Amino acid sequence: MTDNTPVPGPRRDMAMHNDWWESGWEHVLPRQGFPLTMLISTACQPGFTGSLDDLLQESFDGHWNMIGGDLDGALTFSWPDEEWDYEAAPEGREACEAAHWEQFSALLTTAGFPVPKSVRDLSELYLTWGLASREETPDGTRWSMPAALPLPGELLSLDPELTARLDGMRTGPLLDALIDHLVGDLGEPAETLTSLDRLAAATGQDVDDVRLALAELVSSGDARVQRGEELADAARLAAHRRFRLVMDWQHFHENRIQVTRG
Repeated sequence: MTDNTPVPGPRRDMAMHNDWWESGWEHVLPRQGFPLTMLISTACQPGFTGSLDDLLQESFDGHWNMIGGDLDGALTFSWPDEEWDYEAAPEGREACEAAHWEQFSALLTTAGFPVPKSVRDLSELYLTWGLASREETPDGTRWSMPAALPLPGELLSLDPELTARLDGMRTGPLLDALIDHLVGDLGEPAETLTSLDRLAAATGQDVDDVRLALAELVSSGDARVQRGEELADAARLAAHRRFRLVMDWQHFHENRIQVTRG
C-alpha cells in the first residue's frame, strides 16, 4: 500500500516591514497589528502566492498563537494569557480593554472607517489604508507593501498627545543622525554654510527626513536657519538652496544628552 500523505515543506522565514516601528501604528492598533504586519510582510517575499490563510497554514499549520490563532480570532489590546500588571493598570484587564476599544472605535468611526473585530477585518483595513496591496495574477494572489507606510495621522484624527509622541518617535532617529554629523564630523561648528541635499548626503538620509530633523532642531531652540541676514523657515527650504545653520551649542548641551560615536 502506497502512503500518499503529503510531506510538509520547509517553513518560510518570517519577515517584518522596516517602517513598522517608526510609523507608530503599534501605538494605535490592537496588539495583533504587529503579527499581522509580519504576516503580510512575509507574504510579500518573492516566491509566495496565495492568501494570508495559505501562508498561515504553510508557516504555522494554520494556528499562530501570536496572532490569536487564525485570522478570524478576536482583536485585543492585551495578551489574554499574560499576568496582569495591576501597578501599571490598577483598573484591571477588562476595564483597560474597554477603554482601549472605546478610544479606538471613536477614532475609526470619526474618520469614517469600520471598526474591525477580527484579524481578518484588520487586514482588509490595511488594504483600505494603503498599508498593503493585494493583486490577483495568473499565478495566484500577490501581496505588496509600500516602502514607507502611511502614517496614522495621515488617515486618522489622533489626539494632540499621541500625535506629539508619534512625531517624536519618527523625528528622533533623524535628529540623532543630523546631530551626530554636526558633532562627530564637523566638531560643533558655530555656523555651517550648507543645504538640505548636502546634509542628506552627509547623513545618508532622504532630503525630506533632513528637513524634518532640521525643523525640530530649530523649534527646540538649538539652532536657527538664515539666508543672508534673514531668518528662513526650515520646513520650507528647497533641497539645493544654500543657508547658514547657526547653532546654539550652550542651549543644546544644557537641554540634550550629547550624542557620541561608539
